[in-house]
Amino acid sequence: MHSIAASLIAFIAAASLLTVTPGLDTALVLRTAATQSPRRAALTALGVMVGCLAWTVLVAAGLGALLAASQLAYTALRWVGAAYLVWLGYRMLRQPRRDFLAGGEAAREGATFSRGLLTNLLNPKVGIFYVSFLPQFVPHGVPVAPYVLLLGAVHGCLGLIWFACLIAATRPIARFLRAPGVVRTLDRVTGGLFVIFGVGLALESRRI
Repeated sequence: MHSIAASLIAFIAAASLLTVTPGLDTALVLRTAATQSPRRAALTALGVMVGCLAWTVLVAAGLGALLAASQLAYTALRWVGAAYLVWLGYRMLRQPRRDFLAGGEAAREGATFSRGLLTNLLNPKVGIFYVSFLPQFVPHGVPVAPYVLLLGAVHGCLGLIWFACLIAATRPIARFLRAPGVVRTLDRVTGGLFVIFGVGLALESRRI
């Protein structure tokens, strides 16, 4: 990249495409929006984005490079993340909910935020992706660490905008999505996806 403007334009274009690509974070936010409430879905999305920003800080500080270079560090985080995803998925598959319970909103909002945060933080692919992706958009002659932080913040904003659109899209069909049978199905589908992602993460034999 030869200029900051060109770098930002290219990064926004690439990051936008990556943001709208369906993945684990998208499934989690959609499931929360469909079966709980827009507020909790927003907290889940915020947790995901805080996780992304945390990875950005680690990459800017050089710790992400350590994760990329150390097989032991990567493997340890990979197994922790896989276990967490399988545990979440197993709980959803074993005990899918029958209805949306509005009570205890404030008490469980922290858990909603934490679920989004941990799902992101315990996925080492995010760290490796940031190590390999963000530096490509740093212009020559620009301090790397501050610029990487800027790119991470831009990606976070794009993610929040996308999640806001997804949450808003569930509003017209919210009543249908909260029907007992639909809630159970959504929990089982999401739980199955979590287990698949977790097993795939555990079986991965090499870094991306």
